[in-house]
Amino acid sequence: MEDLVETGRKFVQAMRDRQGITNVDDMYAETAESIEAVVPPKRYVRVSSSREAIKAKREDWLAEHEIHRLDADGPYVHPPNRFAVRFDVDATQKATGRRMNLREIAVYSVEDGRIVREEFFMAPK
Repeated sequence: MEDLVETGRKFVQAMRDRQGITNVDDMYAETAESIEAVVPPKRYVRVSSSREAIKAKREDWLAEHEIHRLDADGPYVHPPNRFAVRFDVDATQKATGRRMNLREIAVYSVEDGRIVREEFFMAPK
């Protein structure tokens, strides 16, 4: 369980430090997959399969949004191999100027010290 806690803490700190793209190479397995709660605008798919696809998804999101605040709370561990993080983000869509507050929970599955799956859960409106 200590390795899971360490992985979770390292991940949360990277998100707090806004290193969400640079930490992908370090923390994600090559074959990791990311599953969104719904199909994101302009992405057309809920599932991104591969470390490179996850990086591309994050780069796209950052290119389209200005982040004013990003809070990452956790990790909340579920031994032997999962942890969750609560995100609260204040961001503006660059194309529309629309400011929004996004809240979601993400569950991460870990194998051999690397994230192999992330699943996002959103609060209903």
